[in-house]
Amino acid sequence: MVKFKLNISFPKDGKAVSVEVDEPYSRVLIGKRIGDVIDGKALNLEYGKLRITGGSDKSGFPMRPDIPGGRKVYILAGKGIGLRTIKGKTKKGYRRRILVRGNTITTDIYQVNMVVVE
Repeated sequence: MVKFKLNISFPKDGKAVSVEVDEPYSRVLIGKRIGDVIDGKALNLEYGKLRITGGSDKSGFPMRPDIPGGRKVYILAGKGIGLRTIKGKTKKGYRRRILVRGNTITTDIYQVNMVVVE
């Protein structure tokens, strides 16, 4: 059984809504990538078009748009998603090896972030 928690944000209002989606509607998201646009009616939602902007898996590791596939991988990151910046310690040239997830939604993903496009 696949279940996703959707965080849907409305850029015009500046508000966000959290919705849980169960089967069979959650199967629509499997195989989609960050940046894909999905119709809200396919997920049984009253919103129009939704764009996937990110997410995280069951362990809390974030999805990165520059990593292909739905796998976990260690990357050497200098900035961006998944790297926490600590004041005083992050200076020019600071890099760290972090574990992140790829840009494709699989059954291991727990939370999906979306933005209303229309």
